[in-house]
Amino acid sequence: MSHAILDLVEQVMSSPWLYVALFGLALLDGFFPIVPAETSVITAAVFAASGQTNLALVIVVAALGAFAGDHISYLIGRRSGGRLREKKAFVWARNALAERGGLVLVVARYIPGGRTATTLTMGAVRHPLRSFTSFDAIAAGSWGLYSGLIGFFGGMAFENDPIKGLLLGLGIAVSITVVVEVVRWVRKRRATKASADRLPVDTSL
Repeated sequence: MSHAILDLVEQVMSSPWLYVALFGLALLDGFFPIVPAETSVITAAVFAASGQTNLALVIVVAALGAFAGDHISYLIGRRSGGRLREKKAFVWARNALAERGGLVLVVARYIPGGRTATTLTMGAVRHPLRSFTSFDAIAAGSWGLYSGLIGFFGGMAFENDPIKGLLLGLGIAVSITVVVEVVRWVRKRRATKASADRLPVDTSL
C-alpha cells in the first residue's frame, strides 16, 4: 500500500503541471484556507532533496501564488468589509493591525486562519494598498522559503525514504505552529492579567 502511494506521489512530483498546481493551491489558500497549500509545498520540497523537483522553483511559485491569493482576499475584504467587522477573528485582526500596522500581515501568515482574517480585514478597513503589497511581499516570500526549506531538509534527512522525510517536514511545521499559538496564548493571558491588575480597587465597601 505504501509503495503504491509513493509511486503515485512520485508521478505527481514528476509532472510538468506540478508547479502550476502549487501556484493554484497557494493562491486559493489566500482566501479559502482549508486548501492544503503548505502541505503541498512541503511535499514538493521533500522530493527536491532527491532531485525530482526544483527547490528554487517550488519556493518562488508558492510565494507568487500566496502573494496573488492574499491580494484577492484583500479585494474581497474591501468590497464586503461591513459584513466582516464584528466577527471574532476579524476583531482580533483589526486590533492587531491597529497595534502593529502592516507587520501583523507577516506574523499572521504563520497563524492558522490568521492570514485570511488579516488580509480580509486590511481590505475592509481600507489599509493602503501600497503598504499592503510591501508587507505581503515579505510575508509570502518568507512563507514560501520557510515551507520549502522545511520540506527540503526533511527530504535530506531521509533521502531514501521520502515518506519519512515528508512526515518529518510536516511534524516540524506543526510543531512551529503549536509553539506560535502557545506564545500568543501566554502573551494574551499576561496582557489580560496586567490590565486587571491596573484596574482601580473599590475601597468604599
